[in-house]
Amino acid sequence: MNNQEYYNMLNEDDLNIDLKKIFLALWSRKVLIVKVFVCTLIFFIALTYILPKKWKVDADLYINKTNSTNMIDINPYVIEESGMASMLTGNSSNLMNEIELMSSPLVIDKVIEENNIRFKKIFGIFPTIKTGEYITTEKFLKMVKIDTKKGTNVVSISFKSKSRDFSYNVVTSIITHYIELRKELMSEKSKSDKKVIETEYQKAKADLNKKVSVAGGLPTASMSGSSNLAAMSAFSRSAQSAMSNLRGQYLAGEKARVDINEDASKVNQLAQKLEWAKLVEEMSDSSKVLVIKEPHHLKDWEFASPRLFINILLGILFGVIFSLVAVIYMEIKDKKLSYSKLGDNIIYDLDKEIKSFFAYLYTNKNKQILFAFCSNIPAGFSEKFKMFSNINIMQAGISDSFSTAIQNSDQVIMFAQIGKTVSEDYKIIKNMITDMDKKIVYEVLI
Repeated sequence: MNNQEYYNMLNEDDLNIDLKKIFLALWSRKVLIVKVFVCTLIFFIALTYILPKKWKVDADLYINKTNSTNMIDINPYVIEESGMASMLTGNSSNLMNEIELMSSPLVIDKVIEENNIRFKKIFGIFPTIKTGEYITTEKFLKMVKIDTKKGTNVVSISFKSKSRDFSYNVVTSIITHYIELRKELMSEKSKSDKKVIETEYQKAKADLNKKVSVAGGLPTASMSGSSNLAAMSAFSRSAQSAMSNLRGQYLAGEKARVDINEDASKVNQLAQKLEWAKLVEEMSDSSKVLVIKEPHHLKDWEFASPRLFINILLGILFGVIFSLVAVIYMEIKDKKLSYSKLGDNIIYDLDKEIKSFFAYLYTNKNKQILFAFCSNIPAGFSEKFKMFSNINIMQAGISDSFSTAIQNSDQVIMFAQIGKTVSEDYKIIKNMITDMDKKIVYEVLI
């Protein structure tokens, strides 16, 4: 057998699904399905009123600036980190830095201590070596959700617990200590910026004073009275020498004046920046964080779980699943005959398929056919088939007479009743027939 033939045969077997058998199996267990489904649905609805309520408090923080320095407030030519960098990579990296800051022990440890969050006994009964100790930052972060809203500078914080006041206090505590930490960092940034500018200012001022103290040469006005000396220099060698010295001193004075003016301008600019730095330092008490959605005390009806609508959906889902499991279990374990124990060639209603059944009997009139009844033979049944001399109708059972009847037959048709025929007996009779290499042509339900 080549691969293609095997593949085709495999596909045929896979597609040989008796949907009618499946439907009838479900329909025969409809009472069981309804009972399991309703019980499951009621159970999940009851959980809404039995399980302890959990309260979820959340808040949104808008991070105004995430740059690492206040220099942008001092020098308008400084590019803020959230400018060009955010255009290239977005603002997610800066917000991730803020989340890391918010999740750091500098904030979380204070939240844990402030709210007295400690390791508890297992199931409230069994103490451990950690019972009574403050929980770790890592464990606390598994209880709280801190995330960013995509495409924005907003960070969301949410916390769920069995106490609404506790949830509110935890979220409020996180916001408070995060803002305090950020104010501290902003203050340190301002002091650092001010120190840098102040150092440059002092250095520039010292250079200016040094140049002023050593400045030489002649002032510009001194050249206005040198016209006579310039005329004499055409006839006198001494006048020419004096005029040359005068020009040298004048050029030296002009150079010193230009240098002093440049340093004075630099000192003036640094002085202005230093004033701005002092102003920014005074303004650094702001954390640049805006709470756009503040946590609030929840009402009695604002619990997060359990929710009635969610539990109804879960009840429907699990009701369907448990009902199917119950049907499968009963089909396998039922002591009476079920649809799953039947073969492939099934006649579900003999009266509706009587024509095709008689056609089969006429085409096989030269073969000995055994009608094996695994249940009581209906009254008047033999009369319907008295015209067929090749048919042997008898009660199936574990007996020598039935075994002999099987051996004397060419084909066998089994008759049984769903829910009434004993499943184990039906299985034994089928095995007897197949063990004698006899073909079961049909399984007829009566």
